[in-house]
Amino acid sequence: MRKVILASHSPRRAHLLEQIGIPFTVMGSDVSEDMDVPTDPKAHVLTLSRRKAQWAAERIREGVVLGVDTIVVLDGCILGKPDDAETAACMLRRLSGRWHRVFSGITLIYVNNLPKADNPLEVQSRSDFSVTRVKMRTISEAEIVRYVATGEPLDKAGAYGIQGKGAVFVERIEGCFYNVVGLPLSRLVRMLDGGG
Repeated sequence: MRKVILASHSPRRAHLLEQIGIPFTVMGSDVSEDMDVPTDPKAHVLTLSRRKAQWAAERIREGVVLGVDTIVVLDGCILGKPDDAETAACMLRRLSGRWHRVFSGITLIYVNNLPKADNPLEVQSRSDFSVTRVKMRTISEAEIVRYVATGEPLDKAGAYGIQGKGAVFVERIEGCFYNVVGLPLSRLVRMLDGGG
C-alpha cells in the first residue's frame, strides 16, 4: 500500500490511521470551510473533502491524498466547530436529549505527476460519505458548563468529542462509531481497496 497523505490537522484522524496500521504523512490543508459551501449535508461534506484533498494533491508529485470533512446535523441545520465557549454551550443545549446525524465526506486522490513519455500527468479521484445517527441523553446545565470549561468542545463539530470527555453524553448510536470521531474507517478501507 502506498503511503497516504492526510490533508488534515486533526490528531483524531491521525490516531485512527495509526490504529489500523495505514502508513501516512500529514499535510494539513488551509482550505476555508466557510466559503461557498452547499447547505445540503451530503453535498457539504463531499465538497469540503474534495477541496481539502485537492489542496494537498496540488502540492505533491506522487501519492494517495485523503481529504475528510465531518459535520453534525440537527433539524437540517449544520453544526460546525463552535467559535467560542458560549456557542459550544448553545450547541450542547440544542443536542441535549435528542437524535442528530453525523456526516463525513471522504475523498481519495491518486496522484502520479512523475515524468512519463506517454502520460506526464495522472490524477484519479473518488469520493464517498458516511452517516451515523447519535442520541444524546439529557444534559444538565451544570454538566454543560463543566464540559465547556475543559476546552474539548471548541475544536469539535457539534461541540462534543465522542472519543473524549463528551462520551458520557452519548446514549446510543446507529452506524459507524468512527464516523462520529471523524473518519469512517470501514468506508475508508473499502475505498482504498477499490470497493464501494
